[in-house]
Amino acid sequence: MELLSDFLKLIIPAGLVLYGMYVTVRLLLEREADRYRHDTKTRYTDAVVPVRLQAYERMVLFLERISPNNLLLRLGNNSVSALELQQRLLQEIRDEYNHNLSQQVYMSQDVWDQIQTAMNEVNTLVNQAAGDVRPDAPALELSKRIFERIIQKDRMPTTAALKAVKEEIQAMFM
Repeated sequence: MELLSDFLKLIIPAGLVLYGMYVTVRLLLEREADRYRHDTKTRYTDAVVPVRLQAYERMVLFLERISPNNLLLRLGNNSVSALELQQRLLQEIRDEYNHNLSQQVYMSQDVWDQIQTAMNEVNTLVNQAAGDVRPDAPALELSKRIFERIIQKDRMPTTAALKAVKEEIQAMFM
């Protein structure tokens, strides 16, 4: 009996010490894992956030560049005929779109769809206005028809997409 009592006197404290060491090591490992996850998330954020913000900036620039008033200011002066201006406008929109196509991976599908819708509306606007004038008419006639159609609709075709991009930026970064 005394042997059993001595044995328990050794085993119980040793078991408590062992359990205490187990709990301590487990807590240290959990803290280390949390710190590693936090460091990884911080590195990810430091690398990805600037790239995503740059993508949104590029899409705002894209939408501004394809807005009819900016397109016509940039390209309208050198065109001779309405047909030539129409072709230049559509080519410029296509080039701008192709240049920024990869930015879609950094934004939501809804915003990207709105950007594509805005681009398609600008293309449609140019084509419809071109249908209202003769192909050999002066380029200024096409410019006038484009602005008349914008006035009739009472909105710029890129406005909704610009608003969506800005709202997503504010939701994610502000």
